[in-house]
This record gives sequence, structure tokens and C-alpha cells, in this order.
Amino acid sequence: MTKTAFLFPGQGSQYVGMAKDLYETYPEIREMFDHAESILAFPITSLCFDGPEDELKQTRYTQPAIFIHSLAVDRLLKKKDIYPGCVAGHSLGEYSALVSAGALSFEDGLQLVKIRGELMQISGEKNPGTMAAIIGATPEAVTEACTEAASAGIVQPANFNCPGQIVISGSIPGVHRAMEIAREKGARVVKELTVSGAFHSPLMGEALEGLVKALDDVQINDTKIPVYSNVEATPVTSGRKMRELLKQQLLSPVQWEKIINNMIADQFNTFYEVGPEKVLRGLLRRIDRNYPCQTVGETSDLALL
Repeated sequence: MTKTAFLFPGQGSQYVGMAKDLYETYPEIREMFDHAESILAFPITSLCFDGPEDELKQTRYTQPAIFIHSLAVDRLLKKKDIYPGCVAGHSLGEYSALVSAGALSFEDGLQLVKIRGELMQISGEKNPGTMAAIIGATPEAVTEACTEAASAGIVQPANFNCPGQIVISGSIPGVHRAMEIAREKGARVVKELTVSGAFHSPLMGEALEGLVKALDDVQINDTKIPVYSNVEATPVTSGRKMRELLKQQLLSPVQWEKIINNMIADQFNTFYEVGPEKVLRGLLRRIDRNYPCQTVGETSDLALL
């Protein structure tokens, strides 16, 4: 029996030209982008299609761009009668997942993502931080490295992506010290990432107050299908609970490896990465090679279904 899960990408999956073919091929997607642009009050369409890349990479623009692209694909999949039995999204992607699951309207989700992106960008500028990928180390070793580096500055695990791939986040001195310790503990690759802030760390604390207010002001319904949350990695259907988890999500690690393993344990066996690029397909392959993941981000992908 086929049990389908939709996975929604997060920041880092953007690229110049994203969703342009969808916009040109499907009138309802053109309408969707035009509607989104009127809500955002900045030219998201031309930023997605034409860049410049440096601008598209700014958090305030990246987050709405990926959100709109993902939900355009979500709409087109459902038009083909491909529906998920559950959903999850990586960080920002959790907001796309909640719209797909019926907890948020597209308009409310977009407003939240706009506010989140702006607040995170400002927070990153005011409290400079960084992130680093640690490859080939256990979660325990990475957590220990962060604990031992705490005297140098704030640092903690930010994303448990897949076996042997963990991202850490925090102050520049804290992350640099944790990188040194991770190397000493035998991590295979330790690489600083090009990011505009220390996402999923206490350095995003300044953004939290504004996001909490925005979340408290918006209607979040119970979901029609389970959403596996970033914070707990377990299925949630309560809108009230999801509101609280979204507040925690900003400063907490993304438990992606656990999310996928829990979906598989719950007998989901067919996965779609819904939106730009193929990051989540790669992570799924490293978590469990036995489960296929179809990436759907362009018209050519939809034509194959």
C-alpha cells in the first residue's frame, strides 16, 4: 500500500530562475505569484526569475521565494490527484507544510514567512553569527564539542540532517572553537557555511518576540493530515500545539533525521520533495536508501508524473 509524504525544503534551496517555467506554463501559478507580490509589496517574481543572486540570497527574500515556489508545486501535484498522507518541512519549509496540511491559509502563511524572514535578517545583522557543517561525527560527539566550546561563545547543534551530517550554529568565536574540537574528535569534514545569521540558535532571540506576536495574531487550524514537527519530530494535528512548536522552532535544532525515521516507522513509503532543488532527496537517501524520493520543482518533473 502506498503511503505518501510531502517534504518541503528550507533556506538554501533558492536559485535564480526558480519557478519561472511554472509561471509561464500554468495560469493559476501566474495568478498565485501576482497575488503573493501584492501581499509582500516587493517584486518577488522578478527576484525569483532574474535575481540578482545576492539579493535573492537575502533571508528576507529567500524565505518567501521558496515558500511560494513550494506551494505552487503543492497545488499542481494535488491537481494531478497526488495528495500527501503526512507532511514535514525543513525549518522554513515547516510553514509550507502547514499550508499544505490546511492549518494555515496561503495568505497567512506568506505573511508569517515575510515577517520571519525580515526578523531573522535583522537579528543576523545585529547579532552576527555563523553556522558550520560537521560531517562524519555522531550527534553525541557534536553535542559534546558544542558544550566544550561554550566558554568561547554561544554554539549549539542546529540541524540533525542525516547520519553523519549535523549543522552547528552560534557566535563566530563559539562556532570556530566547536569546529576545532570537532576536528580533534575525528570529524571527517568541518566546513563553515555562508549564511546571514546563526539560525536555530539563541542569537535569533531578538527575532523571537516579533514572531511570537505574529503567530499569536494568526488563525492556525487543526491540520487535515499529520505534520511531523521540526522540534519534536513527531506527528502533530493540533493547531494550538503547532503554534507553540513554531515559536520554539526558531531557536531549536531541526530534528530532520528523526522526522524521516518516524515517517518510515509509521509506514510512509513514497516521498516527494515539493519545491526548488534536491536537498531533501539527498538527505533521505543518506537516512534510508530503501525509500524513493521524487523531486518536483519544475514543469519537466510534473510531466513525468
